[in-house]
Amino acid sequence: MTKAIALTEFGSADVLHATDIELPEPGPGQVRLAVRAAGVNPIDSKIRSGAMQEVFPVTFPYVPGVEAAGVIEAVGPDVTHLAVGTEVFGRVATGAYAEQALASADALLPKPAGLDWAEAASLLVAAETTYRALERLDLHPGETLLIHGAAGGVGSVAVQFAVGRGLKVIGTASEANHARLRSLGAVPVVYGDGLVARVREVAPDGVDAAFDLAGRPQALADSVELTGGTARVITVANAATAKESGVAFTGGGDADRSRPAVAEALELLATGKLRLAVHRTYPLAQAADAQRESEAGHATGKIVLTV
Repeated sequence: MTKAIALTEFGSADVLHATDIELPEPGPGQVRLAVRAAGVNPIDSKIRSGAMQEVFPVTFPYVPGVEAAGVIEAVGPDVTHLAVGTEVFGRVATGAYAEQALASADALLPKPAGLDWAEAASLLVAAETTYRALERLDLHPGETLLIHGAAGGVGSVAVQFAVGRGLKVIGTASEANHARLRSLGAVPVVYGDGLVARVREVAPDGVDAAFDLAGRPQALADSVELTGGTARVITVANAATAKESGVAFTGGGDADRSRPAVAEALELLATGKLRLAVHRTYPLAQAADAQRESEAGHATGKIVLTV
């Protein structure tokens, strides 16, 4: 048996509880990780609430978590490129909110020595989400990108990817996070009523594209107005709002971009152009508190569970 955090019904963070589950055994092409850290992502809360059940059905008891960093402790048949004892990070096939989890060997990457466990568990989803969105927006050096929710775990990575690609970045955030956004290379603006005027003040030549990580309907409407249409506005935050606004939603159903995304992230890290921000770590037993803080929407970086 191994310890995990699971839910047996949809609901608030209160439905998360500690439990014992069977020790998972890796099948063909799989490995078992001894989890050291698990990323807490917005999709975890959306799945837990039942909001994603039409596109992400689950079977109870369900252990949340889609990304982890840890040490391989068992390998299944046909796995030849990863060995027991290797430190890795990436997507998992069974819930990451556990002491052990299964993953496809092809979904894991060696953990760089310069990253601690919490940073490694913060990298993949943020980098892949950013890479996929920027690819779909087809941005070019010198263009201006508006990022909503720029101070969060994915947003701060998106800012740095965009700056690294030679884009001018305008990021929406509360005023308390403006100094940090400036340090990452973005021009900060306060979100909320009057956003269009504030953005036009700092971008008199206009905005070429917008990437939404906040999920506020008004932010999407403002983005459409600022970019002059729906073609180059994309959200990863709210599929329903995206449909109502006529903009693209990319929630992970597209072709996976993990490997090129991580390659770009590691290059930026190596040249000092990417800083991974861990907002706070929680022990596994406090997963409910971690999700509550994630849902509050004020984290300045990634929230991580440590095991």
